[in-house]
Amino acid sequence: MSDTERLTQLATDAATNILRPLGFRFSFETEVYEDGILLMISSPDARFLIGEDGDRLDDLQYLINRLVQAAWEDAPRVRVDCDRYRERAEAKLLRRARSRAERVLKTGKPLMMERLNAYQRRLVHNAMAEIPGIVTHSEESESRFKRITISKAE
Repeated sequence: MSDTERLTQLATDAATNILRPLGFRFSFETEVYEDGILLMISSPDARFLIGEDGDRLDDLQYLINRLVQAAWEDAPRVRVDCDRYRERAEAKLLRRARSRAERVLKTGKPLMMERLNAYQRRLVHNAMAEIPGIVTHSEESESRFKRITISKAE
């Protein structure tokens, strides 16, 4: 069994063991990405699995990764999505960031993003690095959620 097959089996077993006793109807698809897999859940109960702003999806992803790591200490990361919610949310986040970058280039005034988790900040920093004349930095804070400032490069 390959590492990808092992990770897929552990992730789907963990998700099934969490969701089935709670009465959810679901199916899975998996996609391989650079440092793990994406476990895509399809469910008629998607709104309950996603929660408000993806908070339950974050919790589900955390639990699945903990269960996978309990069985395989150095397991690659499992990303969890439901009905492509994260995909749509990430695209929306990047549209907001690009819009702010355009305003910064026009006005020269720095703008801040809303508070973002580490993964979201990485997406924004990487996207902004591709825009000539734009620089970004995250605020210094112990908080899990931090704001990014988008500024004109000097």
